[in-house]
Amino acid sequence: MSAFPVPLLIDWLPNGFPSRQPLPRPMTQEVQTDPSADDIAKEVAAAIVAHKLPPGTRLREEALAKVYKVSRTKIRAALLMLSKDKLINIVPDKGAFVSKPDANEAREVYAVRRILEAALAREFVAHAKAADFRRIDAHLAEERKALDSGDVQTRNRLLSHFHILLAETVGNSVLTGMLRELSARSAVITVLYQSSHDASCSSQEHHAFIEAARTGDTERACALMDEHLQHVQTALNFSGGHQAGNDLVTALLS
Repeated sequence: MSAFPVPLLIDWLPNGFPSRQPLPRPMTQEVQTDPSADDIAKEVAAAIVAHKLPPGTRLREEALAKVYKVSRTKIRAALLMLSKDKLINIVPDKGAFVSKPDANEAREVYAVRRILEAALAREFVAHAKAADFRRIDAHLAEERKALDSGDVQTRNRLLSHFHILLAETVGNSVLTGMLRELSARSAVITVLYQSSHDASCSSQEHHAFIEAARTGDTERACALMDEHLQHVQTALNFSGGHQAGNDLVTALLS
C-alpha cells in the first residue's frame, strides 16, 4: 500500500487537472518509493487546497525533493504541472510560489466572464434540448451531493464544470475553449477565497438559471447568469488571514 505525506488528494474543477484515482494510504509520514511527478503534483495541490500551503508560499525544490525522496528533475516536472493548472507561479531566478490571485485579478476575470456568459446564456436557451437538460440536472444533483458531503475539491470542480457544460451544449468550440481557460483561473480564486456557504449559494443559482432556461425565458436566464457571476465575485474573501511562509516540509507532513 502506498503512503504519502499529505492525507488529501485533489480531484476538482477545471478539466485538464490530473484525473487519476486517489491512491489509498494510511495516515503516516512514510513516503512511497519513487513517486511519479503526477503523484507529487496531486499531493502539493491538495495541500494548497487545504490551505496547508497558503497563497504566496515558496515551494523550494530541495525541500520537496527531501520530502518525496526523488530527484529535483522530477520535482521540476511536478511544479510545471501545477503551473499549467495555475495553482503556482514559477518566477525566473526566484522559484515557485503558490498562486496569490488578488481582488483586481478576480475583478478582471469575472468582468470578462460576465460578457462571455451573457451571450452563452442566450445561446443556451436557444439551443438546449430535453437531453441537455437531463444531463445538466444530473450534474446539479452531483453538485448538491458534493456540497452535502463537504468534499471541497469535488464541489469546486463541479461548480466550475457547470459553465463548461452550458458551452458544450451551445457547440461553439472557440467559446468553450475560452471559458475553460477563464474557469481554470476562476477555480483557483474560488477554491482559495470562497466559503462553503457561498459555494452552496452558487449551486442554488445554477438551479435557478436552468429553471429559467427550461421555460424559455431568455431575458431572465441572462439576468440570472449575470447576477450569479457578480455574486461569486463580490462574496470572495481576500482577507482570510492565510499567512505565507509556512515551512514546506512541516506543511506537507502535517
